Parts: sequence; structure tokens; C-alpha cells
Amino acid sequence: MRVDIFDFDLDKDLIAKEPAKPRDHSRLLDLSDGKNIVDRHFYDLPDILQKGDVLVFNDTKVIPARLYGAKGDALLEVTLYHIEDGLSWHSFIKNAKRLKEGDVITFYTADISCDESTFKAEVLQKNGQDGVLIKFLCEADDLGALLQKYGSMPLPPYIKRDRPQKGLWSPYNDKEDYQTVYAKTEGAVAAPTAGLHFTDNILKKLDEKGVERVFLTLHVGAGTFLPVKTDDTKDHKMHAEFGMISQESAERINLAKAQGRRIIAVGTTSLRLLESASDDKGVLHPFCGETDIFITPGYKFKIIDMIITNFHLPKSTLFMLICAIAGTDTMKNAYAHAIKEKYRFYSYGDSSILKCVNKI
Repeated sequence: MRVDIFDFDLDKDLIAKEPAKPRDHSRLLDLSDGKNIVDRHFYDLPDILQKGDVLVFNDTKVIPARLYGAKGDALLEVTLYHIEDGLSWHSFIKNAKRLKEGDVITFYTADISCDESTFKAEVLQKNGQDGVLIKFLCEADDLGALLQKYGSMPLPPYIKRDRPQKGLWSPYNDKEDYQTVYAKTEGAVAAPTAGLHFTDNILKKLDEKGVERVFLTLHVGAGTFLPVKTDDTKDHKMHAEFGMISQESAERINLAKAQGRRIIAVGTTSLRLLESASDDKGVLHPFCGETDIFITPGYKFKIIDMIITNFHLPKSTLFMLICAIAGTDTMKNAYAHAIKEKYRFYSYGDSSILKCVNKI
């Protein structure tokens, strides 16, 4: 399938630089009936859902996986995306051409200069488009605390933040904003952004309405930001991500389906793990492992009835995924409407709720 089918024009002014405040005051494009577009706000979600609906959340917690460093006079920006072992990580590095195997990167912050820093990593291997494998030069038990101290949230490349400098104060609060209120299991290097709109108040109202909550874990990787550089979808390589679905969660979802209740994925991350763990009869199984599932139009969904999701990049795997869910023409019309009405796009942008029209 040609990638340019999924292209569209977007004014850069519509790319959100920070989230709505409060979170649940973001806009919500309601296409839950599969046909009619209704403009709402996210705090309307409890009015859209029904008693007995099941929301499936990804409870992954984002680690501060973006590091600023230097090797000599070369300034580097390191984004961790996949762990190899306790100290070795695959990473994408800006200015990686200045590095060679065996080089040591020294990390710094606005408060700790390179000369003062003892936090370092060695370049083990350069892997072309797959990035750079590095090994942190510290004790494995200390790495988590060092990432918290030196790292920043791994925002996608279309959200710009200044490099740390002495005395430079940032007006942004990304360590809180780029994390869902229900985040629990550390390991993601990108947020499951559909969940960023939920507040404790929204969750309370959903509970009062009788909407069931089920959790799974998919540690989102930075590969989710990578553009599709091939001309045909069959030539695109997805990066694998680690996920877990418990026996209890699988049983609750299977029971709800058997009772005819609606299953609603909160985000493409939840959806991809559900589809990875389901069989051809639409039965969900416990799961623990990696998935690199790549869904494009023509796919028949086994589990979900609806999805809550943000607005995605042109020609991205995520836009292809929602076209598979709701129909390519439907989504192109919906995005044209969103652009006309100046919805805010991408990770910190507005939300949508879509009906799945392509099911087994």
C-alpha cells in the first residue's frame, strides 16, 4: 500500500507545544457513531460512554529518557528507546556522526556541567537507522536515580525545548504533563498520549457511570516517532516494544465481550497490544513479550469496538492504524474538519473517539 495515501497538509501552528490546562479541557472530536462528527470537550466523555463499557488503559510510566551530553566540543542529544540489558540501551543520538565506537559521552544538566559530571556512557556500536548502542558507566542499581537526576522527558521531535543552560528557567512542566495520572509501571520512553487527557475527576465520573477500567502495560518506544521513509507500507520496519497483559485483565475483557459490552482502547498502544495478544476467534490471551505489529487498512480487528486517540502525523504508522479502524475516507474527512476547526495536533494536542468499523 502506498504511503502517500496517508499524507495531508497541516499548518505547524496547530501542533500543540503544551497540553490544555486542565487536562480534561482539551477538545474531543466525537465520531463514536462511525458517521457524524460532533465537536465536544474531553470532560464530555462520561456522557458519551455507557454503563458496562470497558476502557482499556496502558499503565506504562515514562522514564526521563532524554539526555544532553557532549564528547569533546560535540554537543549531543541522546534519546533512549530500547533496553538491551541493565546498563546497555539502544538510542537515537543527534549529531551521532561525531561519534565512533569506544567514545565516551558525558552528560550534563542546567545545574551540573560536563566538567562536574560523573555520569557517562560508552559508545558500543553504531547501527545506522537503528541508532547507537551505548553502555552507561555506572552501577546498574544507580541508573534509575541518575536518569531522574540528569534526564528529561523524551518529548517527540516536533515539540521543541531549549537545551539545558546555567540559570535558564523553563516555563514547562513536562515531567508532570507528559505522564498519565494512572502511570504505574516504569519503562516507557514515550507517553501513551491518549491517556494524558484523563483526570482523577473524569475517572471518578466514569466509575459512577459504571464504566469498567482494565489495565495492561506496553512500554512505548521512541520508534513510535519515526516517520515512514519507504514508499510502500510493506517495506517499513516497526520497532518492537515490550508489553504485558495479565490473566485477570484478559479474563475481564473476554467476559465483557461475551456479554456484548463495548471494549474501548485508550490509545493506539493499548490497541496494538490487544491485537497482538488475541487469536483469530477474537479471544484475548495473557501476554508477556515484545510486539512489532503494524496495522494498515484491510486489517480486521478482533477485540475493540472503539478507540480514544490523539491526532497523528501525516504518513505515520499511527494515522494508518486509525484509518484501518474507522476507514481511510472517514478519517481524512475527520482530519480536514479538525484542521478547519483548529484542533490541536499530536502528543500534547486534542483527542478523538472513533468507532471501529472493520471487525472480524
